[in-house]
Amino acid sequence: MNRPSERIYDEFLVAAAVTGDRRARSRLVARWQPRLHRHAWRLLGDADRARDMVQEAWLEILRGLSRLDDVAAFPAWAYRIATRRCQRECRRSDRSPLVAEESAAEVDSPAPESVGGEFKTELAIVIDAIDALPGPQRAALALFYIDQLSVAEIAIATDVPPGTVKTRLMHARRKVHALLEGEHR
Repeated sequence: MNRPSERIYDEFLVAAAVTGDRRARSRLVARWQPRLHRHAWRLLGDADRARDMVQEAWLEILRGLSRLDDVAAFPAWAYRIATRRCQRECRRSDRSPLVAEESAAEVDSPAPESVGGEFKTELAIVIDAIDALPGPQRAALALFYIDQLSVAEIAIATDVPPGTVKTRLMHARRKVHALLEGEHR
């Protein structure tokens, strides 16, 4: 099994943090804080609410770290805790950006915008297309392609069955493709 060195380092930090190593805990938080914040932001669509939910998630993560049986499971486990915090926040505030994307309306492709007389760069167009996705699709896409989690890990992280993850990825890919096709016509 070929595992990236980043994953191995995270596993080392988790194992060291479990033994009480404060520096390892600090490094673990420093490495994972931005990832968990981006994930919460993708789900909630609000940076301040995301920051608050991740703060609460860290309390739960650090308290439960000693009960984590497999240090390799840390990414999916930590994302799941953050996901559940975001879900609770949505229920508490009567907002629901975590709606199932299967029932969400199709996103119309935006017209290219002019920036300083030039069209957006291709990267900006792709980012805009991803930003137009519903939160669950955006999160699944990012966890798969950016954080390189497997479908099984994403299922754990987002607390949904693997089939739902595959469906979200399929719909997200189709919508991004459709949006990008609309940009290049």
